[in-house]
Amino acid sequence: MTRNAKINTLLLLLVAALAVLPLALGLGDGKEEPFAGADAQAEAAITELRPDYEPWFSPLYEPPSGEIESALFALQAALGAGVLAYYFGVRKGRRQGAAAAAATTPSEAPATES
Repeated sequence: MTRNAKINTLLLLLVAALAVLPLALGLGDGKEEPFAGADAQAEAAITELRPDYEPWFSPLYEPPSGEIESALFALQAALGAGVLAYYFGVRKGRRQGAAAAAATTPSEAPATES
């Protein structure tokens, strides 16, 4: 197994552990919404500390249900991952193209007529 393969395997195991350990250890037990987002937790904490607090802004669009909100978030994450994958793919292609161009010597390059 190559060094890169070992590193990739280790990273995949680490990501899997980060996903499974909170569920296996029961870190969300006893809460109404155990894995609510940070926005919801912050809103609950602010409301608890200062019940008369009025938010400065309101959302531009409020999805009708939590499922639609989750789907929109997943779509946003997928689009972001696609843009990043495209960027890194283009960079790798350019690097490989430059390496291939550098590997050709002037004697191998096609002759041009003047």
